[in-house]
Amino acid sequence: MLFSAFILGLISSLHCVGMCGPIAMMLPVDRQNEAKKVTQILTYHLGRLTAYAIIGLIFGLLGRGFFLAGLQQKMSIIIGVIMIIVVLIPEKKFANYNFSKPVYRIISKIKSNLGAQFKNRSYKSLFTIGLLNGFLPCGMVYVALFGAIAMQSASFGVLYMLLFGIGTIPLMTIVVYVDSLLKLPFRNKIQKAIPYVAVIIGVLFILRGLGLGIPYISPSNVSLFVQQTPNCH
Repeated sequence: MLFSAFILGLISSLHCVGMCGPIAMMLPVDRQNEAKKVTQILTYHLGRLTAYAIIGLIFGLLGRGFFLAGLQQKMSIIIGVIMIIVVLIPEKKFANYNFSKPVYRIISKIKSNLGAQFKNRSYKSLFTIGLLNGFLPCGMVYVALFGAIAMQSASFGVLYMLLFGIGTIPLMTIVVYVDSLLKLPFRNKIQKAIPYVAVIIGVLFILRGLGLGIPYISPSNVSLFVQQTPNCH
């Protein structure tokens, strides 16, 4: 199921262009030195990947707890259903509920610190911008987090979120050079594909939890990382 993380990240980047694209375009990079500009952009992405890895570790540990409790199959099905629900419900519906209210102060502080970093062109600032950007609320990141939980392991949770982040890099890099990607007509056309991909990934998680005996898709033993029956040879 790790492959789904990269695909989700690749498709999610189409959404990120609209949400985080302005941040990428405003990066305090050297516009005159192309070589330095590339390393600065990579530093920004490294910061984002670090944030995703930290989040993946936390939610991977949560998934590990479900696995040890013997709930991995049920959780895989529940997570798949949640993924589908999240992408099918219009964002305007979610906007009616302030889910981030309990952590509003934290988010506000992140945004404040994020803005301050744009005044400095150092690599440290670019890394910090990426790090803080990675912690900002995002619907597609939430979908990826459900996948990290289903990985049943802290290390695989980290890997899942890293692959998700890597999938977002190509388009989020291109947007620094091609601002036309932020034009509304382009975003409207491309974003139509996002729900379909997310639903497919959600269905894969459901099939995985059902244990239908389909190789690689729905194995009868959904524990992909831990051998449950010891070899006694």
